Amino acid sequence: MALFKKKTEDTKPENAVAEAPKQATSVNIVNRAGVLVRPRITEKAVMASEKGVYVFEVRSGASKHEIAAAVKDAFGVTPVKIRTVTKKPRTFMSRARGRKISEKGLKKAYVYLKKGETISLV
Repeated sequence: MALFKKKTEDTKPENAVAEAPKQATSVNIVNRAGVLVRPRITEKAVMASEKGVYVFEVRSGASKHEIAAAVKDAFGVTPVKIRTVTKKPRTFMSRARGRKISEKGLKKAYVYLKKGETISLV
């Protein structure tokens, strides 16, 4: 019982046009303007910026490499390290009035810069 036949001849017609090779595209090409949403200006973020760490809200699907490239393009500085934090959306009941409250989720990126480099956010 043969389930698979052995092909003995090529099924391409003789007058078929050869396909042009596909152009190599870089996977890292990203719309970098959409990666950084906004800087986070909070008390904790301002204290961290004195030490060379800046906090940004970023697109939820952004990788660390995309964030580093976006910061380099936008501000002209070189990030040394990037840490990301994902806050999941949640819904809960308020204790005070018994209302249902929903918080949006977000993704933050802590961008560590080289010593001596700064970003002017204001």
